[in-house]
Amino acid sequence: MLLHLLNRSPQSLSVYRELGEAFGADDHLLLIEDACYAALPSASAALEPFGGRVSVLAEDLASRGLAERVSPAIAVVDMNGFLSLTESHERCVSWF
Repeated sequence: MLLHLLNRSPQSLSVYRELGEAFGADDHLLLIEDACYAALPSASAALEPFGGRVSVLAEDLASRGLAERVSPAIAVVDMNGFLSLTESHERCVSWF
């Protein structure tokens, strides 16, 4: 049970592909920094391999002006939510 932290935009197709191959049945993906762009409805195809187990960091959305444009399928979490995710998963893996 891993928490995957991704900071690459959906234009980094190879990172999303590699992450999809490593993503387990009980894993969760948290989009941070430029990966917030993957939370937009227009980029939904990039997140299909993750089966709805995806969240995005609210502070990073706000800093990019994307807070009102997130796909309804993506959970928005603040820093406390980020902390809760790290506590509920065995390990964190960063994809940069």
